[in-house]
Amino acid sequence: MKKVKIFSMKSPYREAFHINGYVFGGGEKSVAIVGAMRGDEVQQQFVCSQLVRILTDLEERGLMAQDREILVIPSANHFSMNIGKRFWPMDNTDINRMFPGYDSGETTQRIASALFEKLKEYKTGIQLASFHFAGEFVPHVRVIKTAVDISHGAKVFGLPYVYLKTPEPFDTVMLNYNWQIWDTAAYSIYAGTTDVIEKNSAKQTWLSIIRFLCQGGYVSRDVFPGYNSKILEDKDFTTLTAPCAGFFYKLKSSGSEVRKSEVIAKILDPYDGSVRAQIASPKDGVIFFAHSKALIMEKTAAFQVV
Repeated sequence: MKKVKIFSMKSPYREAFHINGYVFGGGEKSVAIVGAMRGDEVQQQFVCSQLVRILTDLEERGLMAQDREILVIPSANHFSMNIGKRFWPMDNTDINRMFPGYDSGETTQRIASALFEKLKEYKTGIQLASFHFAGEFVPHVRVIKTAVDISHGAKVFGLPYVYLKTPEPFDTVMLNYNWQIWDTAAYSIYAGTTDVIEKNSAKQTWLSIIRFLCQGGYVSRDVFPGYNSKILEDKDFTTLTAPCAGFFYKLKSSGSEVRKSEVIAKILDPYDGSVRAQIASPKDGVIFFAHSKALIMEKTAAFQVV
């Protein structure tokens, strides 16, 4: 394992900001794995830290291909994480909305530029991503639809679902989309949670990446086959929003099977405790996403059912 510096920036009031990567193997630049780009992506950074630990052990034991290179960048935004901010604290901008970056632009544009100059060299890219809603997901692989179909590769991770997402305008400035434009097979993995470490989904996620690396011949390790992933598209999702605000009393979590008309959450009045509304599943299926905060605002996404 070799530690390399991807980006560095001096600060007048704090220690210098460095983005470091961990390189394993050598030769062809094969797989790049990126963790936290937002300050609340704790689960994502935790998964990457465990990958660094596992890959270090495999390399020391001679169980890694020496003609292929794997790069792991656990964090690109620990500056925000250290002070409890999701986005870059100086201007509230999102690094993952700045790709491919601009090396003479604002701070987050320069960070994105430095990252992308390094990452675009790799044949396969894996990003540990998070959603803009507060909540928990069934761990899954997300692929943005472009001219090249890489859904077969996404199924190799062995997670329950592969979501083929139709690109929207804001996707064009994200890492996943730009990776694909530069002919990198790009996969975004959603590790269940964001700002808390959930050990079961975290382990499921890092094992899925190890499974992918094993199938590709990058490492040698025994790992169980995983799921026969179900392909999802936009039309398969039904989003349920909160009809009113209040305490969110959840009766079902992500991954739960539900029946049509089954009550899966109640919204309670925060003053007298009465039930202000009930949320029922519109169909038989599985809860793909569930809101996780104690409070919920009106019209906020509460669940997604597939």
